[in-house]
Amino acid sequence: MTTVFRRLALEAGDKIMEIYTSDDFDVRSKSDDSPVTAADEAADALITQGLKAAFPDVVLITEEQAASHRLQAPNFIIVDPLDGTKEFVQRRGDFTVNIAYVENGVPLRGVVYAPARGRLFYTDAGGASVEETGDLDKNRIGTTARMAVAMPDNGALMVVASKSHRDQATDDYIGKYNVKDMTSAGSSLKFCLVATGEADLYPRLGRTMEWDTAAGDAVLRGAGGHVVRFDNHMPLTYGKEGYDNPFFIAYAPGVALKEA
Repeated sequence: MTTVFRRLALEAGDKIMEIYTSDDFDVRSKSDDSPVTAADEAADALITQGLKAAFPDVVLITEEQAASHRLQAPNFIIVDPLDGTKEFVQRRGDFTVNIAYVENGVPLRGVVYAPARGRLFYTDAGGASVEETGDLDKNRIGTTARMAVAMPDNGALMVVASKSHRDQATDDYIGKYNVKDMTSAGSSLKFCLVATGEADLYPRLGRTMEWDTAAGDAVLRGAGGHVVRFDNHMPLTYGKEGYDNPFFIAYAPGVALKEA
C-alpha cells in the first residue's frame, strides 16, 4: 500500500510543481473561504484515479471531494492533495501531499511529500517511519533512514508551530513550557519535524480537518510519537462526523504535557 501511496505522491508533486513554478496561477475561494488552485485539483484528480485503480474496494476520502461523500466505513484512505495551499499561493514552499490509510480510527500508513523541499516521509510495510533521500525515483525506492523522535529535555524543549495559523492562544499554551527554541513550518511538515527529532512538541489550537493531519499523524506514530486531543490528552481518532478535528498536541514521549 505504501509503495502506491509513495508513487502517487511523487507524481502529484510533479503536477503541483509545474503550476508552482509557472508565471501565474488562479486562486479561488471555496465555500469555507479557504483557497483552492489548479494545483489542488490536478493533484486530486491524479491521486484519486491512481488509488481507485489500485484499491477499488477501499473507501476514499479527499479534501476536494469530501463534501459529497459521507463516511460509512471503519477503514478508509484519506487524502489532502495539496496541504498548505496558503504556503503554495505565497510561494513559501512548505506545502505537502498527504495520503493516509486509516483502520478503526487509527492512521496506520501515511506518506507526506514536500515537493518544493525535496523531502519525502512515509511509513514502511512494517509501520516504521522513514525519510527517503536521493533522486526520489517514482518506481524505485532509494536510500531511506529510519525516523525516531528525540529524547526531550523538559527544561529546554524544541517547539514547532504553524506559519499561517499562529495565534495568542497557541503562544499562551507554549508559554507553559520551558522552551529552548521555536521554529515554524507549514502544512503537515510540523508532524514530520517531531518525527525526525527536529522538534519535541507541536500544539495546534485551531481548526484542522482529518485530511490535514492523518498522514503526518501516521508518520509521527511510526517514529514513536503521539498525537492527542488538547482537551483531555486522549489519542486523536479518525472517521469523525464531518471530518473536523479537535485541537490537538503532537509530541515526543517524555514531554511533560501541560493541561489546557
